[in-house]
Amino acid sequence: MPTSSTPGPVLHAPGLSWSGTVDYGPGPLHAPTSLAALQQLVAGSTRLRALGTRHSFSEVAASDGPLVTLTAMTPEIEIDTEASTVRVGAGVRYGELAVAAHAAGLALANMGSLPHISVGGASATGTHGSGNRSRSLASSVREIELVTAGGDLLTLSREADPDVFDGAVLSLGTLGIVTHLTLDLVPAAPMRQTVHLDFPAERMDEGSLAEMLGAGASVSLFHHWDGHIAQAWVKQRVDEDAALPEHWLGGRRAGGPVHPLPGMPADFCTDQTGEPGPAHERLPHFRLEFTPSSGEEIQSEYFVPRERIGEALAAVMPLGERIRPLLHASEVRTVAADELWLSPAQHRDSACVHFTWKQRPAEVAALLPEIEGRLAPFAPRPHWGKVFTLDPEVVQAQYPDLERFRALRDRLDPGRVFRNGYVDRLLGA
Repeated sequence: MPTSSTPGPVLHAPGLSWSGTVDYGPGPLHAPTSLAALQQLVAGSTRLRALGTRHSFSEVAASDGPLVTLTAMTPEIEIDTEASTVRVGAGVRYGELAVAAHAAGLALANMGSLPHISVGGASATGTHGSGNRSRSLASSVREIELVTAGGDLLTLSREADPDVFDGAVLSLGTLGIVTHLTLDLVPAAPMRQTVHLDFPAERMDEGSLAEMLGAGASVSLFHHWDGHIAQAWVKQRVDEDAALPEHWLGGRRAGGPVHPLPGMPADFCTDQTGEPGPAHERLPHFRLEFTPSSGEEIQSEYFVPRERIGEALAAVMPLGERIRPLLHASEVRTVAADELWLSPAQHRDSACVHFTWKQRPAEVAALLPEIEGRLAPFAPRPHWGKVFTLDPEVVQAQYPDLERFRALRDRLDPGRVFRNGYVDRLLGA
């Protein structure tokens, strides 16, 4: 265990989230420049939380104690073309990783709507893209390296540690500070993206929604709780999926580029012309070189059984008149089932009921319990990085491996160095 390095620079306060809605706490925020410095910092800490790219809307990364960012460490990307894997620093953003993979003839299996998020933060919180056959981003992880509470470097892998690995990848930052992850990659293949608009109300039935969501490798449906789908963003693999016609299921092809949020400039978004291009320039909704989405927003999201998405939307639709004044847009995406202990898609092919709210937190907080009540028959699992009001007991009941996770946490962090109020409340202290 190194002792000669200094812990690195200290930034006086962590500041706010990207959206300006989460205060990460008083700090200090440490920014070590080396693994040895990080190990020394962790070994000397009684409380410490890792802070990623600040894109969470919940308080999952907030703390009343010190935090650490890995942004000052070398952004390593080591691609093994023979094994089709990449070892990457936890602070590297997916957009940067995807460009490097493409240069080596490889690609990420899926990406989130934002290429701006870090690999470590997205994996730890269960972030996802969309697609009936695509699992959460953390499901591509085959190995993690983390600094545990004593300052030791621990490596856990899918092959060598099958008894605990599914609990360690998506852990809300409670087991240690993840420094590197090794991910599976896939062969690079061109993709196209098109957008269709203004589907008729009769296409909100279960069968039509299933057809829309199955039309490509990744599909997002945007609507405003007024009884119809306003936009369908369909991302297709050129060698696998047939291009969609100009008129499809009653919707019409957009005449030019669009943004999912009304009034926002479409040049922030990825190519929608239907022309083939690299997967990393089609799978995200937004381009890496632009500020994503609107910024001034709050997000909520609930995973429900995929085969019941029509029922779930219909259950919430009577609240539409109260939802719309607070809403930028809502999105429906799908996520394939995985085995990760704290994944909202664990053991269940899921559809995600997503809300991008205006920055009116008190009014949103007052409405969420009613939305959650209407989703209750569908056993909703909230996204860990977004805002919800479900009781901790209700959330915990959705995770059959929670006791196994608590035992793993007891083993790796018995002194609860990596705790905060959010995980104490939802996972238990």
